[in-house]
Amino acid sequence: MVKFSISNAKYIYVHDQKYPSEDVDIHHIVSRKSIAKSLLVYTSAFLVLACSIYLYVLEEKSVGLVYYSLLFDIFLVKLLLGKPVKKESVVIMPAFGVQLETHYMSGKVIRCFVPIDKILKPVLVECVTPVTCYWTLSLIIDGESEMVLVFKNLHPPVKMLVHVWKALCAATGSKEEA
Repeated sequence: MVKFSISNAKYIYVHDQKYPSEDVDIHHIVSRKSIAKSLLVYTSAFLVLACSIYLYVLEEKSVGLVYYSLLFDIFLVKLLLGKPVKKESVVIMPAFGVQLETHYMSGKVIRCFVPIDKILKPVLVECVTPVTCYWTLSLIIDGESEMVLVFKNLHPPVKMLVHVWKALCAATGSKEEA
């Protein structure tokens, strides 16, 4: 049963209550696929391949041109549509720990479990790169030198991350500090 949901152009946030027990808290970030972007990428790949076949058949150019354009098309489609992650989930079980799940388009699911007594504090961190700036949710783990990223592949906006952060703060018993 869906308790709460937020969506924007790229992501959908769903706060789920799948189990009758109120103890298990599930948060999903689902990646939305753009039909227009997919159509544009496949159309451009088809046009590149059609032009190379035209040059091979009518202009009697090398067959290598067709092979190179086919490789370029595969590279173009993989580069522009190659985000294989369908959704990332956080399952919070206050008595046991936090399970982080990554669901791929192929059906593969990768799960990582972090015991609740090892989590020192969940933090929202602003990541700045030369190209972009985004927020991420991380867990500070006792005895680890690096933080554990909650959403490794998707970069949802901070208005979606705040709900997960508040739930993690409540489960770990740490104070929410803005």
